[in-house]
Amino acid sequence: MRAFRTVVMGLIAGLLAWQAIVLLLEPPRYMLPAPWEVGRTLVAQSGRLARESLVTFTEVALGLILGVATGAVTGLTAVAFPRFGAILWPQVLILQAMPVFALAPLLVLWFGFGLASKVVMAALIIFFPVASAFADGLRRTDPELLDATAMTEASHFQALRHVRIPLAMPALVSGLRVAAPLAPLGAVIGEWVGASGGLGFLMIQANARMQTDLLFAALAILAALTLSLRALVDQIAPRLSPWAFEDQPPPFLKRPPLSRTST
Repeated sequence: MRAFRTVVMGLIAGLLAWQAIVLLLEPPRYMLPAPWEVGRTLVAQSGRLARESLVTFTEVALGLILGVATGAVTGLTAVAFPRFGAILWPQVLILQAMPVFALAPLLVLWFGFGLASKVVMAALIIFFPVASAFADGLRRTDPELLDATAMTEASHFQALRHVRIPLAMPALVSGLRVAAPLAPLGAVIGEWVGASGGLGFLMIQANARMQTDLLFAALAILAALTLSLRALVDQIAPRLSPWAFEDQPPPFLKRPPLSRTST
């Protein structure tokens, strides 16, 4: 509740500052509409905004699922198979170094103007923070724990499953906190490059027609989506790694130690 109140207070302060700028500087409406004008547009164009929002929300949801899944698998693979990871990780870094605006036209060319290119764009933006955070968490396992696990004659993959993955879950949550709010950015960039619907497509049309109030209305919806995604991650974080939030021991410390293999 404290975090929610902080967000609300921040939004109110931002709206008051926005209204003060409009009152003091009196910019033309096409440059900076007043907050109440944007609110009026949200109500008057609610049907259209809802339709375009549904398109973008679908792209974001699918991109989030794909990006988190591929990022987690990539980070896990790079650590589970170190030799393969030494080959894989430079390719991941090269992909991350490429500007998303440079990749967007290629994705539209390869996957078309429909849903697929926007989902892939959103997944690409989400992918690297998740893969990097999870891989770092897996690599930073306490060596003493790994030595203790080795004394049980557990295999490399048993240690990975029962020790390294549980201890890396807080790192994965940190990656999700960074990545999830970026998902709308990927979808909107894809819509800017080429689309027939979505909030990004609506923003391009509104900008061309000098409908700045509609543009701000679309931005307000995207801001609400971004905050909602961050709140969603905060809600699921204790379920992914409860021991990091409730001072509980990791699961493998609650169980009997791995038994020695019989000789």
